[in-house]
Amino acid sequence: MKNKRLLIIITIILVTIFIGGSTIFSQPNEADMEEERVSSDMKTLYQPTKKTKVTEASLSAIGDLLIHKEVYNDAKTSSGYNFEPMFQEVSQHLSNSDITFANSESIMGGAEIGVSTYPSFNTPFELGDTLKTNGIDIVSMSNNHTLDRGVPAIENAINQWDFLGIKKVGSYLSPEERDHITTIEKNDITFSFLAYTYGTNGIQTPEGKPYLVNRIDKDLIASDIERASKESDVVVVSLHFGNEYERKPSPEQKELAAFAAAEGADIILGHHPHVLQPPEWIQNKDGSQSLVFYSLGNFLSGQEQKHRRIGGIAGVTVQKIKNEQGTSIKLTKPSFKPTYVAFENDQNFKVLPLKDFNPELFQEVSKHMKASMSDLAVH
Repeated sequence: MKNKRLLIIITIILVTIFIGGSTIFSQPNEADMEEERVSSDMKTLYQPTKKTKVTEASLSAIGDLLIHKEVYNDAKTSSGYNFEPMFQEVSQHLSNSDITFANSESIMGGAEIGVSTYPSFNTPFELGDTLKTNGIDIVSMSNNHTLDRGVPAIENAINQWDFLGIKKVGSYLSPEERDHITTIEKNDITFSFLAYTYGTNGIQTPEGKPYLVNRIDKDLIASDIERASKESDVVVVSLHFGNEYERKPSPEQKELAAFAAAEGADIILGHHPHVLQPPEWIQNKDGSQSLVFYSLGNFLSGQEQKHRRIGGIAGVTVQKIKNEQGTSIKLTKPSFKPTYVAFENDQNFKVLPLKDFNPELFQEVSKHMKASMSDLAVH
């Protein structure tokens, strides 16, 4: 009986130990619990979310291509014209950007109708060949010399730009062409381009053909910008305006640039004064900024005076920012590279980086261009 009772007690003890041990070994220790908690927190912390996407595209612009007889005579060869040597020192700087814009001031009607100089310009087609090989993507044709040689020159020029694959704005061959918004897309950023001039040296546009040259008209500009804004991320407006040889923008230039910016122009490129004028930011009421270069000076011409030989390459980087809040555009890295048209005895025309040609003059120009814009990088 005693042995039986002892056996029962031992059995109960063993069962109790077995059950307790199983419970103990099934419980996670503190390290396991901590690891599980951290793992859970990490999953919460690194849960996939929609990220912000930023793309960039760079735009460069040069000023007036005003081909006087001294320039095209220097480019003359036995078989035509060759402007390549004039650009070789700045070629790499022109092709650095995603898009490069130029002001084709003297109409490029070609030699077949006779080249000519001031006051009624006509430029050889070979200039276009040189612009193409040096990275120019688009030109403005709207300026005071657009009608110098009449409709044949305009037709020739537009057809030649089309042949070269260089886009053009400001002068067209039909109402339908004029109403079509010219765009260029780079890196998922679409740029639209518009161009207007203050006048055409007293030459009237042929009756019934207003599309041959865009004139500055606020209603037209506002309407075009509105349409361009719907078809692009960035609106670039070229304005041929201001007073010749004045190194500061006039009140009228500032007022018109502010108007264009308020209507939705992001970048404004100014031409006509033939000298450099300081650029600036325009603060818009909606909190955005527009960038205006009031005058980019002469990039290539036969004018002799010091400041009329100075032009340059303006630059800006456009950021397109996409996130959950939508899409926005930001202009960054404004820059300017001054250039100088060197020649002697009306020969050996070359466009040179001013910093290399004349460091002292470069410092003067740098200070001038930064007068209203301290964040402008001049190099």
